[in-house]
Amino acid sequence: MAGQEIVAGKGADVDEKDFREIIDLGEIEDAGKPEGQDGERQDDYEEVCVLCHRPESKAGRLITLAKGICICSECMQKTMDTIQGKDIDYGKMPDFSKMPNISFLNLADLQNMIPQRQKVKKKKEKEEKTESLDIRQIPPPHKIKASLDEYVIGQEQAKKVISVAVYNHYKRVATNTMDEIEIEKSNMLMIGPTGSGKTYLVKTLARLLDVPLAIADATSLTEAGYIGDDIESVVSKLLAAADNDVEKAERGIIFIDEIDKIAKKKDTHHRDVSGESVQQGMLKLLEGAEVEVPVGANSKNAMVPLATVNTKNILFICGGAFPDLEKVIKERLNKKSSIGFQADLKDKYDKEKDLFSRVTVEDIRNFGMIPEFIGRLPVIFTLDSLTQEMLVRILKEPKNAILKQYQKLLALDEVKLSFEDEALEAIALKALEKDTGARALRSIIEDFMLDIMYEIPKDDNIGEVTITREYIEHTGGPRIVTRGVLALPDDTSG
Repeated sequence: MAGQEIVAGKGADVDEKDFREIIDLGEIEDAGKPEGQDGERQDDYEEVCVLCHRPESKAGRLITLAKGICICSECMQKTMDTIQGKDIDYGKMPDFSKMPNISFLNLADLQNMIPQRQKVKKKKEKEEKTESLDIRQIPPPHKIKASLDEYVIGQEQAKKVISVAVYNHYKRVATNTMDEIEIEKSNMLMIGPTGSGKTYLVKTLARLLDVPLAIADATSLTEAGYIGDDIESVVSKLLAAADNDVEKAERGIIFIDEIDKIAKKKDTHHRDVSGESVQQGMLKLLEGAEVEVPVGANSKNAMVPLATVNTKNILFICGGAFPDLEKVIKERLNKKSSIGFQADLKDKYDKEKDLFSRVTVEDIRNFGMIPEFIGRLPVIFTLDSLTQEMLVRILKEPKNAILKQYQKLLALDEVKLSFEDEALEAIALKALEKDTGARALRSIIEDFMLDIMYEIPKDDNIGEVTITREYIEHTGGPRIVTRGVLALPDDTSG
């Protein structure tokens, strides 16, 4: 019966014995258990009912039909009720000869209807649960900052704040059940101009801590029932990053970028489904609540199972450029005195570079963020605008600096690549003119390195290439040394 289609109706050749073989839990208990590529059974995962999408831990013991399709007892009973009618004697087996001409759904068609069968990882038993996070294994803030210094240039205050906040957060997770004192979450809001390293800072932090990280874009989030991603989709991305392991996901980090795009609109005559409504929907996630999220999809309407994730121990980091926040800060600073002998000039703060450092909660609220949302992000810090000196350091100092990447590419062709200090200053100056932060560095280097990367493989005699300031400013060319010239100093030394 394992490979047959179950069909009930007139002329169906199914007797009582065959029916018992189909629904007998004892005989088909292990019939459809998933197996790995090496043939080992994946007992860490539980099956899901294809009709109600509930896992085995919620729906109870599942009935495994042909082709590994599982169905819970409630859905099976409802199907039998539909076929038999209202007058049901549950003490007797159904008489298939008296059933109307109604057939079950073809199992092969049902399997094809499911886009991609996802499996939910079983939660460990409480008695077997051990302390998975040890306080002594959490790196202290100074070590976290030292690790960030190897990849992120500048932003000393931001690295210091985020190191302390992350350290306190994971201490809170580790000591969650220690005593009756409950430590509040240290969710963060980072404000900084574009290209200052907000996303890169969070990516580096998650890689150093070896925790699952989900990066979501707030611009795609809308209120439930409208076209776009639901608010719970950010938790679904974290669950996917944790390989559908709920316990691992509940200790992860969610970074929501472009958070300034969900600010409350000035026009309040229309329903703000992608602004204030999203902020209100995110309140329960930031505070900590159990939410049901689809496994492997962004929408609950898909035929995928649902998993319950508790966001109590998930660290939320929100970041945004807040492009018009400078005007709000200037307006507040110029409010003090606008007339009289000691009046401040209106253009006093126009040329101030680090105006973001003067931001207050009042400024963020005037920008369009609701007070309830700001209150759930207690750690607020800003990132500095990049200067020419910082851009030069970004080019050459980090472990994965852009110049080191190109030097490695040319080293594979046995060519040495070097840059003059004046050339790096010229690159940084061009990046400042574009006003897009560190993102401009890559586009500038790609521009002048195109011809070099194209011509070098043609000539095997090229041994060294030096990028000069004249080449960056298009007033000259790079300095190229052939391999024969490289050997001359060794021959004449002595």
